[in-house]
Amino acid sequence: MKARPAAALALAAATLLAGCGSAAPAVSGPAAEAPPGGAPFLATSLTTAAGTWAVVVMGGSVAAENNFWQLFVRPAGSSIWKLVTPPGTADNGGLVLAGDGTQSLITGFRPSQYLTYTPLTLTRDDGQAWSSAGPLDAALADVPDALAAAPGTATLLALTAGGTAVLAAPGYTSWTTLTTQRSLAATPAGRRCGLEDLTAAAFAPPGTPLLGGTCDRPGTAGIFARTGGTWYAAGPAIPAALAGQDIAVSRLTQTGPGLAALLTAGIGPAATLLAAWSADGGGHWTLSPPLPLHGAALASASFGPGGTAAVVTTAHHGEIIASTGSSWQLLPPLPAGTGTLTPGPDGTADALAVNGGTLAIWHLIAGATQWTRTQVINVPIQYGSSG
Repeated sequence: MKARPAAALALAAATLLAGCGSAAPAVSGPAAEAPPGGAPFLATSLTTAAGTWAVVVMGGSVAAENNFWQLFVRPAGSSIWKLVTPPGTADNGGLVLAGDGTQSLITGFRPSQYLTYTPLTLTRDDGQAWSSAGPLDAALADVPDALAAAPGTATLLALTAGGTAVLAAPGYTSWTTLTTQRSLAATPAGRRCGLEDLTAAAFAPPGTPLLGGTCDRPGTAGIFARTGGTWYAAGPAIPAALAGQDIAVSRLTQTGPGLAALLTAGIGPAATLLAAWSADGGGHWTLSPPLPLHGAALASASFGPGGTAAVVTTAHHGEIIASTGSSWQLLPPLPAGTGTLTPGPDGTADALAVNGGTLAIWHLIAGATQWTRTQVINVPIQYGSSG
């Protein structure tokens, strides 16, 4: 597998226009545009104490910069979704979420167009009000787990597009380098993996930094933990049937008191997906049966209560797995336009389907053969505001 090229970061910061998706005005002198962001894979969801949060891209063409990323929340105990996109910051590059195990949620805005750094916003009340936090003077990586918050301390761990992992204490006014892809690849654990790139950042209880990546040594899962200033391998053993395949960490996150991951084994028609769970910070893992992808790739991947995982593939198939000891379940055909699939309790799921500025919520109860539309949200899209 080829290493992912590092994205070039622009040097000048731009002033933002207020309003969802608005672009930065021109500044004096030439300003290089930040690389395009917001890959469809950023469409995802996570569950916190406050409820379930979901990110989808809405609007129109990416080429015309009419794609606007939106954030929705389904508060705990409710079945109703609400639009809670933080206002005032350009979001064409994508939104990355981090929960700290409390009611709080931190959102990072990936740079796009002339925005060359990553603004951060924080909510403590289900998205009713947002406050700015210290920005990250770099572009977040274009992966759903580019940002993680440590439960208890709310320390942030961020993964940049240039392959650097950085840490910041609450307030987030000062960031320090934890490691880089090159430095981690040079450690004994990194050499055993043949680490090519970094794809995920997380914390294991009680606050151990974790990084995930892609290995070029077949049969090696690139998950690394740092204790006492030393990085060590913390990934699961790969089944013998997949030992000849390259392994990529597609998702890595904390779910309640444990960890959950999604691993992609192989490429092309032979690629398969594995869910993995650890209750002891990566010391021991339980793996799901492999899910053949039949040549498709992941378009969206989410975790829900108890480590439940739900994925949408580029073939527009939805699959869900409840927990350890269970198997992947193919869901009924997804509603047209499904961008994010959110797993709920007791085998339920919600599909968030996009049609321009309209979001339709479709609900599936466990064992059902059809989706039921339960809600429609009309989102005010400011077409042309990014031009």
